[in-house]
Amino acid sequence: MSHVQQHRKALLARVRRMAGQVAALESSLQSEQADCTDVLMQASAVRGAAHGLLMALLDEHLHEHVVSPTDPAERAAEAQVLVKLLRAYGK
Repeated sequence: MSHVQQHRKALLARVRRMAGQVAALESSLQSEQADCTDVLMQASAVRGAAHGLLMALLDEHLHEHVVSPTDPAERAAEAQVLVKLLRAYGK
């Protein structure tokens, strides 16, 4: 069983909280009385939640696919996958 499936319940809870934050952000933007500071804070919360989800996934991925394997070639290949992910995230 993959680490994503092992932690599915917690990951889905994070995604659902993010969905609620995005819905609140959308609602604020649709409102005619939306306060700029509140909208900024909501956008920041969404970004923080997405970053937290990514960090949780990366932590599990790192332990499962880079640290745990005993084969050096497999570890090196998985490390390269991680580097590609980090580069994509940085764009």
